[in-house]
Amino acid sequence: MSFSDSNDLIRLDHISKDYPVIRSGAGRLRTVFELLTGRAVHDHYRALDDISLTVRRGESWGIIGENGAGKSTLLKIIAGVVKASKGTLVAQGRVSALLELGTGFHPEYSGRDNIFLASALMGWSRTETHAQLDAILRFADIGTHIDQPVKTYSSGMVVRLGFAVATALSPDLLVTDEVLAVGDESFQKKCLRWMEDFRANGGTFLLCSHSMYHVQSLCQQTMWIHDGKMHMQGESFMVTQAYLAHHEAKNRKNVLTAPSKAESIAPFPMLAALWIEDNFGACREQFDMSEDLALCGTYQTPEDRPTVLMAGIVRMDGTPVFGTFSNDAGFSANRLAPNVFGFCVNFRRNALLPGMYHLRAHTLDGHGLRMFDTREVSLTIRGKTRDHGFVRLDHEWTPGHEPPP
Repeated sequence: MSFSDSNDLIRLDHISKDYPVIRSGAGRLRTVFELLTGRAVHDHYRALDDISLTVRRGESWGIIGENGAGKSTLLKIIAGVVKASKGTLVAQGRVSALLELGTGFHPEYSGRDNIFLASALMGWSRTETHAQLDAILRFADIGTHIDQPVKTYSSGMVVRLGFAVATALSPDLLVTDEVLAVGDESFQKKCLRWMEDFRANGGTFLLCSHSMYHVQSLCQQTMWIHDGKMHMQGESFMVTQAYLAHHEAKNRKNVLTAPSKAESIAPFPMLAALWIEDNFGACREQFDMSEDLALCGTYQTPEDRPTVLMAGIVRMDGTPVFGTFSNDAGFSANRLAPNVFGFCVNFRRNALLPGMYHLRAHTLDGHGLRMFDTREVSLTIRGKTRDHGFVRLDHEWTPGHEPPP
């Protein structure tokens, strides 16, 4: 199989990947014997099943799916780290891959030595690596740690170094697996800017991510993998919206409902139910940008009087977005039944940017200092925007003027 179009960088044709199932006891010995002798392994599971994909020069692709769907296996096959069990892969051009944390690094070697090791694995000459060494060190920005063993690095430092090496020579194809999920916010922004510039200059990349915001912002096309199979493929906004709708339907059955009567009262204020509703009182987990929504809940308390509440919003990765205390707003929950109280936190024209979030509620003591109980529900914000960050602040662009004296 060869390329008929010089703009094709990667072509996968009916790719499948099987892994042996290693069982205990005699089954384990049989599997090891079959692997060593080259015989067919009878017990296996299929990580990827009949995947076809063509990536052309200048395209940006998102790869999405739940944990265990087969995304990382697909990227490893494209990067040449893993061989497919069935199907054909044809690639041309230089491929740089940033896969699992620390892939290509030796833990006993220093960061500097690992730069040369990792670049050699990607096909660079030592001369090419030397020419880019200063740029790699500047981008990684890990200071004197560069001469320390990688085994002493934090996960964020490993990703910094890995991304700096993988991107130093502007590869024909960049393959990244959850690189934006690790590291501090400033480095994530640096990576985003690099990828935006890379794409603007005609670069090609595959981005595996659980952040639908990053996929929508960076990728033109997206493939959704489900249980090892290609579930959907097409324009990123369309595919990510379908993926979010799938999760809303999946999570809807987990929405907490208040019990009709508590069997017992906990010795502290305990949340009994938590949900998100729209203006019509319907329970939902998916809203559009700027749409009204309310976080509502009930809690039980042995003292039969209101307590202090806290409500918060966090991203899926745990990054705090917003938090508020009921006593700061002068609010006291209303009594619904003996020892049961209710509350709602209304977000008019919610300012959240597209993505997946958790809305949390906490019960605290009367001074708002000691936390007793916590519950959370999932929230998906839909929309299409080029704005960055977590929220869209009310703003207006106006004509400029000279600086004041």
